[in-house]
Amino acid sequence: MTQHLIEKKLSSDIQFTGNIIEVSLDHIQLPNGKTATREVVRHCPAVCVLAVTDDEKVILVRQFRYPCNEVLLEVPAGKMDLDGESALDCAFRELAEETPYTATSMTLRHTFYTAPGFCDELMYLYEAKGVKKNSALTPDEDEFVETVLLSKEETLQAMRSGQIKDAKTLIALQFWLLGI
Repeated sequence: MTQHLIEKKLSSDIQFTGNIIEVSLDHIQLPNGKTATREVVRHCPAVCVLAVTDDEKVILVRQFRYPCNEVLLEVPAGKMDLDGESALDCAFRELAEETPYTATSMTLRHTFYTAPGFCDELMYLYEAKGVKKNSALTPDEDEFVETVLLSKEETLQAMRSGQIKDAKTLIALQFWLLGI
């Protein structure tokens, strides 16, 4: 049904390999038979966690994001960087590492691509249940974060005022605010 939209990879030339990404220049055949190139960033899968306390406050982290040169307000998140780590295990770990909170269970709410025009990163959105302030974990040594708790009204105000700009966070917060 959608075969008329498919692009076919003819070759791929790796331009850069780093710690978290690989960049390639792919030569493709378009559906009309012509050829083109695509610059592709390959990134391992990642998770983000929508966690809400018993008193209905969403748990966010504030951190500096070097590529944006800004301090952003985000849901806890991170990449599956341990060998064989599942998305579910990563969600539990990231919540406990980035915040003083843990969860008794996680429910997968959605998966989405973060920037499909140039990147293959797949993000798993989990909703944490049984959230308690009892984590013994700490952020990675190169990670500096502050935990921020916001009510629904404070969250809406932060979104309206542009304090929340991160796509994964906007997606996660919509699940909470809209009750979906």
